[in-house]
Amino acid sequence: MIIPVFAIKNTFRAGIKSWLNAFVLSLSIVSIIWLQGLYKGMYDQGTRAMIDAELGGGQYWVEGYDPYDPFSIEDSHGKITHVLSEMIKEKSAACILIARGMLYKQGRMYSILIKGIDPEQEILSIPSGILKEKNNGIIPALIGTRMAKNSGLKKGDIFTVQWKDSKGVFDAMNFQVSEVMKTTVQNIDNNQIWISLNTMQKIFNMHSEATIVTIKKDIKPVNAGLNWEFKNLDFLLQDMKTLVQAKTAGASILYIILIFLAMIAVFDTQTLSIFKRKKEISTLIAMGMTKNKVIALFTLEGMAYDILAVIIAAIYGVPLLIFTAVKGWKMPAGTDTYGFALGDVLYPVYSLNLVFWTLLFVFILTAIVSYVPSRKIAKIEPAKILRGSTF
Repeated sequence: MIIPVFAIKNTFRAGIKSWLNAFVLSLSIVSIIWLQGLYKGMYDQGTRAMIDAELGGGQYWVEGYDPYDPFSIEDSHGKITHVLSEMIKEKSAACILIARGMLYKQGRMYSILIKGIDPEQEILSIPSGILKEKNNGIIPALIGTRMAKNSGLKKGDIFTVQWKDSKGVFDAMNFQVSEVMKTTVQNIDNNQIWISLNTMQKIFNMHSEATIVTIKKDIKPVNAGLNWEFKNLDFLLQDMKTLVQAKTAGASILYIILIFLAMIAVFDTQTLSIFKRKKEISTLIAMGMTKNKVIALFTLEGMAYDILAVIIAAIYGVPLLIFTAVKGWKMPAGTDTYGFALGDVLYPVYSLNLVFWTLLFVFILTAIVSYVPSRKIAKIEPAKILRGSTF
């Protein structure tokens, strides 16, 4: 017990040098926790938004459907099976029909996706209730803010859409923007319009057909038929997970730089300390302390910087982390085009697990860096040092 006490006392006696080393270590600790919490918050916030607005508890895809292949959309529709129909009637699933079309407005045309959804569905957070059919011959449509910005459409505008139905016949009708929804999920916004499922099935001659069937959260998937394949959330969120992992890996460069600087400071301090205190070391050995215990003493002195670093980090880091977790991190303009679901404010997510592993990682590195120069103590010959010789 005496060795840890000596180690802590010697560390505090070093004065400003110890506090500077500890401050650099504290910067590394707070930076790692803050950035990791930021990316964890990015993933959690993005996945929640996608699950609520698009993915639900998972999706059934009709055979041949590939969201990354626009040429597969034309043939990506199939009859809704009895099993899926029962789930839809029980309000535990919602089906979506997807097709391609051309939007015409003020002499310009845009290639779009037309998506049909049941106005009565309760699975997704899309405000589909406004898509109920009217008797004025104009089809009500729902668009997102990105679509509105790209096309110049606003609530109440009438525009023309042309499409090719399942029999290869081209047709066109007028649509009216019933609502412009604000959403962070680009997959339900970019270059697409939403209309009533029944209306879309009629005008495309795809009666009782769909492209995607999204099930309710916490519903166990069942075998829906040969032409339908279930995609779970692990599969549907893989792109989001990969993107956040790539961002985290890029941020690790900053971690390495900060840790490297902190470890150099500790290493240099320990090396200089051993050189300046060689007579003290020799006296301790001459008085009966083994060289291994002296090595342990200097190693613990280096690790004592971690204790100081944790104290300093707690003083300024805890308020900072709490503030960002509560108030969030305001995202700059243009982040809604990054390809994943983020709102105007990003809220970091911190956990005890994250704090524990960060502190353990820093403690282990500091112990290694403190031990390496301390090994030189094993070469000391106390008699020579006390006589004035060097080692």
